[in-house]
Amino acid sequence: MTHDDVTAPTATPLGATAYLAAEEFLDHLLVELGDVRSVHGRLVIADGPPRPAAWAQNIWYDPVLIPIQSIKQGAKALRAIQRNWALYGFQHHRRAQLIQDNLPHVSAKPVSFFTPPPTAPLGSWTLLNENTILAAAHCSSPYRNGEIELIEDKVNPPSRAYLKLWEAFTRIGRTPQPGEQCIDLGACPGGWTWVVQSCGAHVIAVDKAPLDPRVAALPGVSERRESAFGLKPADIGPIDWLVCDVICYPSRLYRMIQGWLESGLVRNYICTLKFQGETDHETARAFAAIPGSQLVHLCQNKHELTWIKLGA
Repeated sequence: MTHDDVTAPTATPLGATAYLAAEEFLDHLLVELGDVRSVHGRLVIADGPPRPAAWAQNIWYDPVLIPIQSIKQGAKALRAIQRNWALYGFQHHRRAQLIQDNLPHVSAKPVSFFTPPPTAPLGSWTLLNENTILAAAHCSSPYRNGEIELIEDKVNPPSRAYLKLWEAFTRIGRTPQPGEQCIDLGACPGGWTWVVQSCGAHVIAVDKAPLDPRVAALPGVSERRESAFGLKPADIGPIDWLVCDVICYPSRLYRMIQGWLESGLVRNYICTLKFQGETDHETARAFAAIPGSQLVHLCQNKHELTWIKLGA
């Protein structure tokens, strides 16, 4: 009898959670998590149930250890759990890829905006060593390793910043709707205004600097040439979406957003926290603590996080 003929090996619960750090931001994730059990490439294992982890691109829930003695046995063990798997490879690359090649194919093609998120469960796995798989059938992201690759529009938007908002809308499965009222704080040159307008919504673009003329001329776009930080919510009235990609210290953004939250005039928020120099973990935690919100690192983010708060 060969190893490939035996029954699929037993999976042993790890009693922990695994967090896959965004590219180049492992150190930020380690600061955010605090005590951890081990680190495997960008994959961090920490004891206990899931913790808030904005710098994690994907979170592996209830991971298990699977002992294997061959490539086919590894694939068989994963297929016994569920159909769809994504490999995170950090070592033993050839062996890991051969196991993945023996699993059903999962498409990872770039997607158009707005393509609904996948609904089929997608597990994640890796090789801790040649004979041990770490796998989680359920993850925080329906995309392979939390990576959303979008088909770019290289003609119409005035800057590449639009991709952040495209990704945010794709992640949450929602966009502004035709006829909704939106405001873009710190709008220049207009990438986010362009996205919101393309969804059919009306946009008030607020910035001391002018929009790109092509964006300013779009129907449903109006400009207010003033500072986003001096604007009073009461002067605007009810807003369906507040979006903000303004360059400022996160603490200043937090104070501004608090004013809008206290006004009760906004249903949905998407804002970028841009860190200048050292990462302001304290302000990031303050944003994450706002009830009903989430703080994430988008694939399109650099040294930034995106804060999202959705209403009913």
